[in-house]
Amino acid sequence: MAGERRRRGGEGPRERNRERGNRREREQQRGPARGRAALAVAAAAALAVALGLAAAEWSRWSEASRLVTPHPAPPALPPGSTGPLASPHRFWGTYRPHVYFGMKTRSPWSVVTGLMWLQQREGGGSLRHTCEQSDGLSRYGWLMHDGEKFGVQEIRDGDLLLKTEFVKRPGGDHGGDWSWRVTARTEVRGGGSSPLLSLFFYIATDGQGTLQPHLENRTRLATVTGTAEELGHFTLTFLRPTTESGEDPKYASYNYLDAASPGLHLLTEVVRSSLSNRFVFAPPGAPRRRRFFGVDAFRGLPGAAGEPPRGRLLLHQVTLEPPGTVEVTFESGSASGRPGRLSGQSLSSALSQHAADFERRFEETFGLDRKGFPASQRRFAQAALSDMLGGLGYFHGQSLVRSPLTERPMPGPETALFTAVPSRSFFPRGFLWDEGFHQLLLARWDPALSREVIAHWLDLMNADGWIPREQILGEEARAKVPPEFLLQLSETANPPTLLLALQRLLPDAPLPYLRRLFPRLCAWYDWYNQTQAGPLPLTFRWRGRDPRPERFLNPKTLASGLDDYPRASHPSPEERHLDLRCWMALASRVLAEVAERLGEPAGRYRELEQALSDNSLLDQLHWAPELGAFADYGNHSAAVGLRWQRAAPPAPGRPPPPPELVREVREAPRLQFVGALGYVSLFPLLLQLLHPDSPRLPAMLDAMRSERQLWTPFGLRSLARDSPLYMQRNTQHDPPYWRGSVWVNINYLVLRALHGYASAKGPQRERAAELYRELRRNLMANLYRQHAESGFLWEHYSDSTGRGQGCHPFAGWSALVVLVMAEDY
Repeated sequence: MAGERRRRGGEGPRERNRERGNRREREQQRGPARGRAALAVAAAAALAVALGLAAAEWSRWSEASRLVTPHPAPPALPPGSTGPLASPHRFWGTYRPHVYFGMKTRSPWSVVTGLMWLQQREGGGSLRHTCEQSDGLSRYGWLMHDGEKFGVQEIRDGDLLLKTEFVKRPGGDHGGDWSWRVTARTEVRGGGSSPLLSLFFYIATDGQGTLQPHLENRTRLATVTGTAEELGHFTLTFLRPTTESGEDPKYASYNYLDAASPGLHLLTEVVRSSLSNRFVFAPPGAPRRRRFFGVDAFRGLPGAAGEPPRGRLLLHQVTLEPPGTVEVTFESGSASGRPGRLSGQSLSSALSQHAADFERRFEETFGLDRKGFPASQRRFAQAALSDMLGGLGYFHGQSLVRSPLTERPMPGPETALFTAVPSRSFFPRGFLWDEGFHQLLLARWDPALSREVIAHWLDLMNADGWIPREQILGEEARAKVPPEFLLQLSETANPPTLLLALQRLLPDAPLPYLRRLFPRLCAWYDWYNQTQAGPLPLTFRWRGRDPRPERFLNPKTLASGLDDYPRASHPSPEERHLDLRCWMALASRVLAEVAERLGEPAGRYRELEQALSDNSLLDQLHWAPELGAFADYGNHSAAVGLRWQRAAPPAPGRPPPPPELVREVREAPRLQFVGALGYVSLFPLLLQLLHPDSPRLPAMLDAMRSERQLWTPFGLRSLARDSPLYMQRNTQHDPPYWRGSVWVNINYLVLRALHGYASAKGPQRERAAELYRELRRNLMANLYRQHAESGFLWEHYSDSTGRGQGCHPFAGWSALVVLVMAEDY
């Protein structure tokens, strides 16, 4: 090295200049290469960014696409199976549960029929059409309804008593004929005169179909002839009113409306805006003439100018002095050889025969007479079942959905749903976890009907296996939902209660039916396991808790179905939800049973069922020693409350804003069990995961029977009376919901479980039997008493008085009282 340096040091100026020149030349040659390399690096970086953006965009597009793509498995419901040829006995029905009385077909763009009424008082009275709690009706509901071809309903509106009846008669290729009878009478107190009554019978199209009115004397709509794609030709006849006996004619005034329909959800407004009081009721020989409101010309709704009509509305108004009876007949053009019009005495005979058939079938199914129930309680049970059957609805439309990876809501695919509804007035649409409870009852009454409803629900599944928890399909359904509740989030689950009903149907379910369902059941099961997995193996966590916990005393968990039931005070990924773990144990059990019936591999389902039913692991993950009960686990503080906080000072000249209730956390949360004893604590018992000899069973039975915890004379309350959040408001405007009230669906599961433990060998057998008998008696007695006093089944019941609370009528899961009376679990 030293010699080399010496040689270089001995170079002359010429050599050094030559070297500098060579170096500059080499640098000049390297320059473009370096520029090209830099450009290449920049291009590669830009390409990577572009590819990253493209990948992110592709991911969003893929997520959005899957969100609204139906599941690729063959449909659970064979195409065309709800049509008039495949299912004529169910094609027509009272499938508009949100109206007091109306019928439609199971067709996406059905011709619809319905009833409105108006008691003609000074100032006009109130037009009745859609079931509204604000109408203040003292009673309405089906007394008998077989879910197929017959129904009798009573409606009490002040002094007015309306009885609506219908009968269907098979024939032809389009669902056959049907007839209505509406009987009206008044019970006037104090000897005053009863107001005039106007009955409005209508038929309307929505998207397709034609209607042709046929008038008498230019004012009375006598018949409507029409045609529709799935009805063919038909004739609707409005018969003249008769006295209540149906024998003698009754004087009436007639009005008629022919209007372009802006949509079925606006029919009430169309009729209301068409009313005029220029008409006079003047029966021959009457001492006085009376003015009344009648339909006149329709000039359109405010703000709807320029919008094309959606269909056509034809309406027949009958104004009379009650009592009186009006009949309406529908005759299919394809039916031949009918014995005569189904009206008058023929209709009376058909109604009597169907009523006798219904009572006979009811007793054969539930055996309440054999069990010693008196006639009044049997009628109560018949009304509970009938109200659920009369609440079946057929809906068509698109859900509004969004995933965490999509910025904007998207309309889902057009779909149809045949389902029962929780409440005709407040929730006249499909709810996923409610429907499993509904089908426990309907599966007992009509297994084929129940199988069809379950298939409809599974066909709502998207490509990922997700089923939206709330189904708001079509404009009539959307009209009953506040805008903030329309959106369905794809991360949000709901308890898979449909599997409870499927388990009941399984022994007699046809194998082809189960084969159609099985791929969708597997996809649904996998979706729960993939999207609702908890922080540890064999744990689960409901997604979608309220995203702004500071607004609530305890953030809600709508996905669980138990809404404001107390969970961890501070939502976090560390949560372990006990009820969801138990639901997944049930799901594993049912999937295994279906697979075994089909001869499919059932090993993975049995393995997961055994793991989720392992009582020692259940203890390890969810037993809270300090609570003496099973519980959720999460980031929780018991020192949380609501306090009034004054708002900021008002601007000059403005009134001071009211104070607000805000959440106050007095002690920082930590990972721990949630100190709430209530329905969630009971889930290992509810779904019978606890062994009959479990050492935890005595403590659970103690909590159930303790009056300072869950026991009431009316059923088990949802949250123990000594729990910190018992009957506590969740916000200033959010009263307690699942924090103490008695709910029939969970009480049914408790009775079902106690019935099972009472028949199994174990040290708690006699105690379970004793609790079962006492709880069953309390629940039945209170529901019957409240129905007799109020006329309704209710959403839930006060744990202190037993009075019905929430919305009404609620002939959803509260109708499970029929199975409790029958001891049918």
